[in-house]
Amino acid sequence: MAHEKAGFIGLGNMGHPMAKNLEKAGFTLSVYNRTPEKAADFKDSSTVCTSISELIKNSDVIFSMLTNDSAVEEVYREILLEDLKGKLFVDMSTISPELSKKTAQSINDKGASFIDAPVAGSTKPAEEGTLIILAGGSKEDLERAAPYLDKMGKETRHLGENGKGIAAKLSVNYFIAALYQGLAETILLSDHLGISREDMLGIINASASGSGATKVKTPLLLSNDFAPAFALDLMLKDILLAVDAGAETPLAKVLAKTYQSAKDKGHGKDDVIGIINYLKKDK
Repeated sequence: MAHEKAGFIGLGNMGHPMAKNLEKAGFTLSVYNRTPEKAADFKDSSTVCTSISELIKNSDVIFSMLTNDSAVEEVYREILLEDLKGKLFVDMSTISPELSKKTAQSINDKGASFIDAPVAGSTKPAEEGTLIILAGGSKEDLERAAPYLDKMGKETRHLGENGKGIAAKLSVNYFIAALYQGLAETILLSDHLGISREDMLGIINASASGSGATKVKTPLLLSNDFAPAFALDLMLKDILLAVDAGAETPLAKVLAKTYQSAKDKGHGKDDVIGIINYLKKDK
């Protein structure tokens, strides 16, 4: 068990179960969330901080799991006002490579260390501690963070210097965006041809076309319940980040257009596979 004190900023759909896994593992933990209600169930075993400043003072290794670039910029603007010497920051948000590298440099300039460590996996793997963590930073910093990361994920892959974790995350989410649009279109085709969804999804999942991604979305497609494990809004954000980072392929343009249109039609808060409802209406 590591003796350093951990801090966690951002207790949303992903951050909350990830921080809970640190708490369950017995680490000395402080948490902060802009909306205090989301931290209520940490009060018995952890320290619930009322400010970022308080959390920084209480913690040696600080994790952040935030929604987008603007949220990360806002939080790290406050962090950089503090005495950070010797501390380690692990940002697990999916943001632009440029902002991640800029934040790393700003943290380094204050005598602290930084790892970008976005994750592959949605809310269920977050709860189970089976995320795949994609890390960019020094080997020494990753070793320091490992006791904590090991409780949040089943694998931590060191991909190189700062920014490489983000690069890998944008690449894998680009693929998943294409996969989910393809899955939704396939189900609509089989619906049109009179094949039941149970049969079609059973064929997909039993064949070479099946994957963990298709299997996890099967219950949603069968029930037409698109409560978000990973919201369509967030996938659109990641597609646009990938385009900004250099995805200039024909498929990238199609994905950006489709997911943007689905958001514009009111499907942004649905689970990402809820894109099927936009595609169905758009036919």
